[in-house]
Amino acid sequence: MNHLWLIRHPLLNAHRQCHTYLHPYQLRQTHLDTRLWDFRQNKNHFFHPLLNKCWYRGDCQQDTKMLWKHKALKKYMEDLKKEYQVLHQCLLDVTVNESDRKSLHQRHAELAPLEAIYQEIQEAEQAIEELESMCKNLNKQDEKELQELALEERKIIGQKINTLYSELFQSLVPKEKYDRSDVILEVSSGRTTGGDICQQFTQEIFDMYQNYSCYKHWKFEVLNYMPADYGGLHHAAARISGDNVYKHLKYEGGIHRVQRIPEVGLSSRMQRIHTGTMSVIVLPQPDEVEVKVDPKDLRIDTFRARGAGGQHVNTTDSAVRLVHIPTGIVVECQQERSQLKNKAIALRVLSARLYQQIIEKEKYQQRSARKLQVGTRAQSERIRTYNFTQDRVTDHRIAYEVRDIKEFLCGEKYLDQLIQRLLQSADEEAIVELLEENLRSA
Repeated sequence: MNHLWLIRHPLLNAHRQCHTYLHPYQLRQTHLDTRLWDFRQNKNHFFHPLLNKCWYRGDCQQDTKMLWKHKALKKYMEDLKKEYQVLHQCLLDVTVNESDRKSLHQRHAELAPLEAIYQEIQEAEQAIEELESMCKNLNKQDEKELQELALEERKIIGQKINTLYSELFQSLVPKEKYDRSDVILEVSSGRTTGGDICQQFTQEIFDMYQNYSCYKHWKFEVLNYMPADYGGLHHAAARISGDNVYKHLKYEGGIHRVQRIPEVGLSSRMQRIHTGTMSVIVLPQPDEVEVKVDPKDLRIDTFRARGAGGQHVNTTDSAVRLVHIPTGIVVECQQERSQLKNKAIALRVLSARLYQQIIEKEKYQQRSARKLQVGTRAQSERIRTYNFTQDRVTDHRIAYEVRDIKEFLCGEKYLDQLIQRLLQSADEEAIVELLEENLRSA
């Protein structure tokens, strides 16, 4: 981890002043075992409530402060601060050659923002301690006005500290290289215990993400749309492009379950609740240079488009089916009237699916023994339940509940709040893993 970089980096070991804070006891296994055990006990006490409670909107600042108070995190930041100071001294050494200086400067630049935020937090906390100490000595009636001013100043500094906590955690969490990518979002109806609620629900979820794209000022381009025979939606795909699209939508992939009473039929009259599912797949959109599909690996079939859509439907072979022979991936498209356009769209979706396989392979190789609390990100995982009879949406990964389904399905404020909560929960879990690895490497 970061603070051990000084021990391992050969360039720093060549300089006498670079050994100032290294202690032999850090490398002793007995001390490591004790510290790891102590951290895990405290981690369960501090972080389990953070990552497994039922979240509501007022909890975030309190729990961010709770995370900061943990001694393992403070020790980690102290180690980074010491590393930064040692790097600064090494860069002042005129005997360092240019190639070594470049490597040292790069690491120094990486730590500079973290050190600056940490320094601000320490100064703000010191200011609060001084204000609290002053308030204890202001008990007289004639000093009441001064005490009120001190308390107001403390409140302002406290708000600043919360902002600095958030900035620090955002800087600490490892960034995923796909977060800035556009995505291809696919929805497919699943099975139900009766009725046609899956197709209707799939339509509602697809519309929700389209509205969310508008809410976030993203571009939403429908690539494929296959309506169900009796209303609703069987399958659809869309490309969503804009700022940090994959970052916001990467935890939406999985199985979405619906529980509702059908609007028509015997079950409607008997008020019988049906359960159905639909799946969401979120694929980061690759650049053309990242995934190349060999035409020899493709089998291309054409067929007549199905469903409503005008004279070309069921009369011309405009629909295209691509089969990627090495992987067995099948992609269909009938969105356009032109066979060539449908083939081009199908190739884009196929490239995205192949790119997803590359990403999952990388993640599997890098994955630690402990999974993220927000889930494995597997597309087969049931992530959320929409209970219409109780007017409740529940995200099972972080036990987050929303009590207004219609407003949630509008794809605006409520959905965005859940997505932000998922991102924060994933960041907190990433910091826990960072601290565990730091102690394990010490």
